[in-house]
Amino acid sequence: MKTRRYTVAQALAVFLKNQYVERDGRQTPFFAGAWGIFGHGIIAGFGQALQQNPDFRYYICRNEQAAVHIATAFAKARNRLATFACLSSIGPGATNMVTGAATATINRIPVLLLPGDIFARRNVAPVLQQLESEHSQDISVNDAFKPVSRYWDRINRPDQLMCSLPEAMRVLTSPAETGAVTLALPQDVQAEAFDYPDEMFEKRVWYIPRPQADRTMLERAAAWIRAARRPLIVAGGGVLYSEASQALAQLASRTGIPVGETQGGKSSLPFDHPQNLGAIGVTGTPGANIAAREADLVIALGTRLSDFTTASKTAFQNPDVRFVGINVGEFDAYKHAALPVVADARVTLEALDAALAGFRLPAEYGRQIAAWKEQWESETDRLFGLRHGPPLSQSEVIGAVSRVSRPQDIVICAAGSLPGDLHKLWRARQPNGYHLEYGYSCMGYEIAGGLGVKMAHPESEIYVMVGDGSYLMMSSEIVTSIQEGCKLNIVLLDNHGFSSIGGLSSSVGSCGFGTNYRYRRSETGHLDGEYLPVDFVKLAEGLGAHTVRAASHDQLEQALEAMRSHDRTSVVVVEVDKEARVPGYESWWDVPVAEVSEMDSVRQARAKYEQAVARERHHEVAAPGS
Repeated sequence: MKTRRYTVAQALAVFLKNQYVERDGRQTPFFAGAWGIFGHGIIAGFGQALQQNPDFRYYICRNEQAAVHIATAFAKARNRLATFACLSSIGPGATNMVTGAATATINRIPVLLLPGDIFARRNVAPVLQQLESEHSQDISVNDAFKPVSRYWDRINRPDQLMCSLPEAMRVLTSPAETGAVTLALPQDVQAEAFDYPDEMFEKRVWYIPRPQADRTMLERAAAWIRAARRPLIVAGGGVLYSEASQALAQLASRTGIPVGETQGGKSSLPFDHPQNLGAIGVTGTPGANIAAREADLVIALGTRLSDFTTASKTAFQNPDVRFVGINVGEFDAYKHAALPVVADARVTLEALDAALAGFRLPAEYGRQIAAWKEQWESETDRLFGLRHGPPLSQSEVIGAVSRVSRPQDIVICAAGSLPGDLHKLWRARQPNGYHLEYGYSCMGYEIAGGLGVKMAHPESEIYVMVGDGSYLMMSSEIVTSIQEGCKLNIVLLDNHGFSSIGGLSSSVGSCGFGTNYRYRRSETGHLDGEYLPVDFVKLAEGLGAHTVRAASHDQLEQALEAMRSHDRTSVVVVEVDKEARVPGYESWWDVPVAEVSEMDSVRQARAKYEQAVARERHHEVAAPGS
């Protein structure tokens, strides 16, 4: 057997650049390179290995958490068929990545994390940044990755790499099990040499399967659909990952079944598709939520049915409602006591389309769907056409970006009140034109994620919509976008605090307490003084971006139009009125309110809560089909 003598770090780098994926006959490299910040525990190991492998490109970020967000957004934009590795030093650099790991795993996105680790040989312990335990010497801060990783291992011997890497790749390329994969790398082991077999470094292609549905389950699902009077498809992110948009459009058109889109599934259909009722759930449209309430059959397609989608189990109120769960992951397919169709979304839709030949819902239901769509488009036009203030309303800003963007452009967001308004209002025209990280709704994802999306789709203009709260948490990747020549169009909405949580605070009777960026007043002891004078224009200019302030609607549209001609990342800062909110429609979210309180506002909110929570249903206790 021929061997190559490599250090662990060298072997890892060579292995990663020879991993490929193939789906539907298209073959591509799985790793686009590595992101990170060098520190002790990585620079003399994997860092030197990257230096010797310039064809596996290394990118410097400004925050390790942001590196994972970049990789996550890139992988999401590439439908999970490519990703990055992310590396760090052994201490705070590693734990900075934990939030990113959770973001990736919760959203079912593949990312490889390579944190440096403490010495395996232990004799020099405690090393700088080492977490000591009196109960075990086999623990480090990297153990914190275990609950937020789909696969975790620590490479304590060079030969362990041969066993661990194939398992890591199996999980990373699995449609059902993917998420963050963490390989902790003790710094002394990284530098150790071993005679690895040549076969380890040959090109390996990981085939991404399209699992077929069980015939009995498929036939039963088709029979349930034929028997339904008001079926509804809930389209989740699995539609996009499976590249099933065309199959969904065809099935919906032929059968007349309406579609509601989750945050992850938005852009599965173009907004003007006749069967697309738009956003569903807590941040949904009236038509989609009424259709959900009345549905006698819910086809959960590639969705994990989060509480925002199910309106905290209040969305589906028909006493005879049944569920069909179509999902590549068995765990998700069984939710809500569904008839589980464990299979790829695209091939299942194609099979159902054939099985439902000749079936179409009554014309009366079609007219109702059309009426809901027409009413919603009128409401969207009204919200886009507001001429509020100054300051502007948030819906006006979304409308301006929507008008300026082209079908191939992509909007990205993650946290605050923007995701809810974008879910309802954004008029997606092509698959993946809407990129929301809402599984973890991680503040700070937006700009880093925008960079990842731009790297995945350099031909598109990327519109990063971000509130001032998220911007202040992690704006530093503006520098990275300029470093890499990845132009972003950042729309920064200044509402002087946390608009989303401020609204939620008011709804539970807390009157917005602790959600505004204000000075503390000595008279009250609270943060209820004047607003803090944060100059976001100067902050963005200092990071190297082309920056302008828009104080009116006309100035905003002019700034958005001018962004196209800029050769580097641009930021337009626009003040918005956080109290000019887009309403909620036909939905509710379970946020428990104190059962007893001295505040009248809280007692009133509790009374409303008790009425709403009584509508929650326990779908899981029913047998499928009962």
